[in-house]
Amino acid sequence: MASGLARGFMTVGGWTMASRILGFVRDIMIGAFLGSSAVAEAFLIAFSLPNMFRRFFAEGTLNVAFVPMFAKKLEGGDGALEFARDAFSGLAFILVIFAIIAQILMPALVYAMASGFAEDSRFDLAVTYGRIAFPYILFISLAALLSGVLNATGRFMAAAAAPVLLNVIFISAMFIADFLGRDIGNALAWTVPVAGIAQVALVWVAASRAGYRLVPRMPHMTPELKRLAIIAAPAALAGGVTQINLLVGRQVASFFDGAVAWLYYADRLYQLPLGVVGIAIGVVLLPELSRNLRSGENLAGRAALSRAGELALALTFPAAVALMVIPTQLVEALFQRGAFSADDTANTALATAIYGAGLPSFVLLKVLSSVYFARENTRTPFYFAIVGMIVNLVIAVGLSYWMGFVAAAIGTTVAGWTITALTWIGAARMGEDTRFDSRFWKRFWRLAAASWAMGAVLWIMVIILGPMFGMPGLKIIALIIIVIGGILTYGVLGQLFGAFRLAEIKSALRRG
Repeated sequence: MASGLARGFMTVGGWTMASRILGFVRDIMIGAFLGSSAVAEAFLIAFSLPNMFRRFFAEGTLNVAFVPMFAKKLEGGDGALEFARDAFSGLAFILVIFAIIAQILMPALVYAMASGFAEDSRFDLAVTYGRIAFPYILFISLAALLSGVLNATGRFMAAAAAPVLLNVIFISAMFIADFLGRDIGNALAWTVPVAGIAQVALVWVAASRAGYRLVPRMPHMTPELKRLAIIAAPAALAGGVTQINLLVGRQVASFFDGAVAWLYYADRLYQLPLGVVGIAIGVVLLPELSRNLRSGENLAGRAALSRAGELALALTFPAAVALMVIPTQLVEALFQRGAFSADDTANTALATAIYGAGLPSFVLLKVLSSVYFARENTRTPFYFAIVGMIVNLVIAVGLSYWMGFVAAAIGTTVAGWTITALTWIGAARMGEDTRFDSRFWKRFWRLAAASWAMGAVLWIMVIILGPMFGMPGLKIIALIIIVIGGILTYGVLGQLFGAFRLAEIKSALRRG
């Protein structure tokens, strides 16, 4: 079990890391070409629209309901293929209608996302880009369902590789547009649906080869789909609350020129470890817990939860500390070139440090939420999300009058810790098998100590290498030296403090 979890995590995490690195290249190029300009902000709002609803329809709702149901049918040999076909057809039907409605209501959607755009050119530009990009919701949601099928059957590679394809297409499009002298904003907008088609094609072929050839047909409501809808409804509401949190942040940012872009670039930095660790753990852990629950293996479920928590924090704590200790150096080396100015660096770095403080909460939430979803309990996370929404709204809007755009980042971080604390307490109250075990707690504090000790070393290295950041040709080299030094320091200190044992990880991977 542990070896399979580690192997699955490494597969998903490895491909997600590749995707995030390419995503960084993509965002670095967007920053260099567009900076925090009106075109950049208009595209980022347009691109966020289908992604927002993707999390609402697919990742945040359908999969948390679909994956456990599909996994149970697969385990029991009870019509898994037919169930997947019905879900695929129903989702496609709903999303086609939804995409058509969104085209008509696009000005209202843009206003809901960024009403601060209404008085300038950013609004019309965002509406145009939004109409081009929105069909992506259909393709990426179908890809998410197909990915759920593959993940539940233990096939993680194709689903994890799909985002890599997305970023390769984006990077290629910008190179081609620049070479041909075409408008970068238009090129980015048209790339969104094209990349979505490529992603769904990739996972569809992989699912077909695995014996799950899903072809859209006239949908019809079955008892299984009714149950899926009942389970998914609270998760859909919880997903809606999460999106309201994002909307609040974007609304606050839209009233400050350049802030939408600053928060986006900061978001990309903290999403790197969140994506690699949190998503990978969640994707692998949810089917594992669902299988353990079905077979009554409570001790195995607790062990899987605890080891996933350990692995998540072992990789997240040092990343969070780095984002808080050296945000300026990270942003300057990665983004400050072309249209991305020193002022953009300062504002993006401030948001990055605030997001970094919330990173462990976001990753732990991914792990702990699996406890609820494996039990087909989507109502409780919805109630927790409501509390988080209220916290975020009060902080982001209330503090914006005094602190400006950073209030949005503060609201996100405080709300994240609030929801995670409630989810943690709720899981612990379910019983012993849904609590982290004693080994987790022993290593929790040691991981934190090793991470902050590493942070002190990073600070010293920044002081020593500081002059190199003032030289365009050397700042990337300086950042690489700091990152490698931080990794080595953390590895040594983690071993000395007993925070983790590299031999255990190697052994698990070897058995896998």
